[in-house]
Amino acid sequence: METIQGGPIVGVSPRVSLVNGMKLTWSLGKTNSIWRAFRPDVLFMTGGYVNAPVALTAWLRRTPAAIFLPDVEPGSAIRFLSRFAQKVACTTPASQAYFRSGKTVVTGYPVRPQLREALALSRTEALGHFELEAGRRTLLVFGGSRGARSINRALLAVLPQLLESYQVLHISGALDWPEVEAAAQNVRDEQRRYYRPYAYLHERMGAALRAADLVVARAGASMLGESPAFALPAILVPYPHAWRYQKVNADYLAERGAAVRVDDELLPDRLLPVVRELLQDEARLTQMAAAAGALDRPQAASNLARLLQKLAQRHMGNNAW
Repeated sequence: METIQGGPIVGVSPRVSLVNGMKLTWSLGKTNSIWRAFRPDVLFMTGGYVNAPVALTAWLRRTPAAIFLPDVEPGSAIRFLSRFAQKVACTTPASQAYFRSGKTVVTGYPVRPQLREALALSRTEALGHFELEAGRRTLLVFGGSRGARSINRALLAVLPQLLESYQVLHISGALDWPEVEAAAQNVRDEQRRYYRPYAYLHERMGAALRAADLVVARAGASMLGESPAFALPAILVPYPHAWRYQKVNADYLAERGAAVRVDDELLPDRLLPVVRELLQDEARLTQMAAAAGALDRPQAASNLARLLQKLAQRHMGNNAW
């Protein structure tokens, strides 16, 4: 592992942008030294400002490079870096519209093998991991490893109504866990059997996805892989305080019938009716599950590996294209 200096250029003050630009320029010397010592045959990037001096060094040294674009729409860093890359690996075909013809390869989003292992479980077995009942619809709610406060609070506000008919797996994230844990103590005894709150799930996250009939989550890139992998209908709530990529991700799945988008500011009023509407409509849930499953690319990691192998072989004099 090697480290270089740098910082964001976009979305910061002009002074910070200038300082960080100088750091990245200074890091060209470090990356050149790394190239001389390591002598790579291929460069793999996933975007971000730190890639700039690395990509430029690879281009100057004629080392082929590939970028992986996890989201549908590329950000400013990936747009810039694509000038120095031979190929852009995309999660979805929709990303091809942002690059010149022949630049992209649709690989899919690589879902961790530990998650996919849970696909071998039956729904009843997955529910058993959480001591939940097979006869009730199950809602999975999460906002990422750090959580999503607006999602957590919207859920807690309507939790008693949801637990009248459904069971809820709730992954709050570490930041909001004290608030969620306290609220869980106020759930009525007769409903507590249907509510499973957790700060975070590690090895059981696959079982949670397998157990769910519907998921409420942010629209980060992982949902482009995990929702299709588990053929899981989704209510997606794009993060409102960032660039629009989550809205584009959510719209991609919604337009293909796999998800419903609910904007963050509407969530307190819309969460309960949308969940009820979907969980009470078995035909629609089935259609959404089929639409999500049709988007799955289970060989995504292998596709990325093959792309890198071809680029490396080309660099070593074996024209693999």
